[in-house]
Amino acid sequence: MSYGPGWSDAKPHRHSEKPPDSSGGGVTEINNAGIGGASTQLMDGGFDGARRAMEVSYFGTWAVSRAFAPILARNGGGALVSMLSLASWVGQPLFPGYAASKAAQWSLTDALRKSLHAQGTLVVSVHAGFVDTDLSAWTDAPKIDASTVAELTMDALTNDQFEVLADDETRRVKAALSEPVHAPEA
Repeated sequence: MSYGPGWSDAKPHRHSEKPPDSSGGGVTEINNAGIGGASTQLMDGGFDGARRAMEVSYFGTWAVSRAFAPILARNGGGALVSMLSLASWVGQPLFPGYAASKAAQWSLTDALRKSLHAQGTLVVSVHAGFVDTDLSAWTDAPKIDASTVAELTMDALTNDQFEVLADDETRRVKAALSEPVHAPEA
């Protein structure tokens, strides 16, 4: 079974190749599916958790975006939003499958942005550290409120911005991408 983004709800279900019909007006498609993939360890064990994370974040986003692109075009372009993570940019030894799936989704989102621009579709990537949801309930790390991320995303859509960097840590990590690679801290 392949879990992917819902057409109208947050419940996991099989990917569909056919999105619902749109009756016109502005359309925004949001790719917000994600799973932790913590069951896959970096140096031992199986790869099932990492494969599942890749299926949801990368292939799920690709399938839903591909299905919605013609609807967005027919309705004047609309917008496509991909909920990513600061893990898109930082390898994570504790959850390598999740980080790799978000890095792949980031690359895919950039390709979608370039490809769908000509049809008038705004593609927005939303990056955040831990968001206060069920997915991050396992950690006591600082978290941003989901409603804040939603507000920032709506601002980006309103102002035709391609990227949301939702919190200070995400902005710090993004800025550090141009720095030289160095040995990890002990």
